Amino acid sequence: MSVYVIAQISITDPAAYGRYQAKFMDVFRQFRGRLLAADENPRVVEGEFGREKVVLMEFPDREAFEEWAFSPEYAEIAKDRRAGSEGVVLLVNAFNS
Repeated sequence: MSVYVIAQISITDPAAYGRYQAKFMDVFRQFRGRLLAADENPRVVEGEFGREKVVLMEFPDREAFEEWAFSPEYAEIAKDRRAGSEGVVLLVNAFNS
C-alpha cells in the first residue's frame, strides 16, 4: 500500500536549509519515492497554518519510505535539515477503496 509523507516546515536557518535543499534531489532520486509537491507559499483555504513550507512525497510502501528515511545517504544531508528548520512530518497510509 502506498504511503505519503507530509512535511510542514518553518525554516530557521536559511543557509543550513539551503545546503540540505541543494542535495535533496540527488539523494531522493536514488530511492523509490516521488516528490509530488514542495511549496514555500501554500495557500491556506481553511484554518490557520503556522509554517512556511509544505512538502508531499509518495512511496510505494512503508518499506520504501524507510529505505530512504533511514539510509546513510539521507542521514548525512538531514543534519542540515534539522539544523535549518523545524516542523512536523507525517507518514500517512493511502486510502484503498
